Order: sequence, then structure tokens, then C-alpha cells
Amino acid sequence: MAEKESMKGRPVISADGLAKLEEELNYYKLVKRKEIAEQIKVARGFGDLSENAEYDEAKNEQAKIEDHITQLETMLRTAVVVDHTELTNDQVGVGSRVRVRDTASGFEMEYKVVGATEADPLSGKISNESPVGGALIGAKPGEEVTFAVPDGLRTLKVLEIMKD
Repeated sequence: MAEKESMKGRPVISADGLAKLEEELNYYKLVKRKEIAEQIKVARGFGDLSENAEYDEAKNEQAKIEDHITQLETMLRTAVVVDHTELTNDQVGVGSRVRVRDTASGFEMEYKVVGATEADPLSGKISNESPVGGALIGAKPGEEVTFAVPDGLRTLKVLEIMKD
């Protein structure tokens, strides 16, 4: 449970996720900023700025880009980077791969618990902030976790915890 509290309100990412965010930030700063500055320059050449739709659109796009850059910088500054070498097979943490069984249906699933920025449910990567991922954090093999779903409660039994 201490892991849940230390991460509360802070984005959780892996070292790979951190590298991807840094790459995205560099792209926006070095490429997108230059592209939008060029669009603004071209739009200014169209004349009266008060009735220049191209200029207005370019300025709006510039604001979106700057907002995204600010969000990325904040995320990188506040993120908790998970060290996967510290993971164990005795407790689910961010970065754990976990095999579970739905106690109602008997259906078995395997998930990898990741930070929200890396979540991809279609490939089995669930966010530690999702109902399933949040319930699994801190669970041990053999334990059952219960969490809310739209039609009530769901219970999963942790069968196995694996490191990648």
C-alpha cells in the first residue's frame, strides 16, 4: 500500500516510457515549434491580421503546441520512474506482469500493470490508475482483489506474478 500512496497524483512511467516522453518533448520543441512559426510567418503575409483566418488558425495551433509542451514538461518533472530491477514475484507493482482468474467466470487473463501514459488495454497493458490495475497493486499470489465495475463488483484471484 505504501507504493500506492507514494505515487498518488504523480504520473508513473517506466524508463522506456520516460525516453518516449523526452523524445516527444524534443520533437514538439525542435520541429513543431518551427513548423508553426513558419505557418504564422506565411499567414502574416496574407495581410490584415484582423480578418486573416490562416493567421488565427496558426496562432490557435501554436497555443495547442505550447500547452502540450507544458504538459509534457510537467509530466517529466513530476513523474515517478519505476525501476523494474526492483520488482519481485511476491507482490504486484507497476511493471509487474500478473496472471489472474475472474472468480465469477473462471476466465484467466494476463495483464502488465503500467503507468497511465503507457497503458494499452488491447495489448494487455493496464494502468495502475484503472480500477483493475489499482486493485492489483500490492496484491500477492493467492490473494483476491475486488473492485467496482459499471454493473457491480468484480473479483480477481492473483495466480502468478512475473517480471519481464
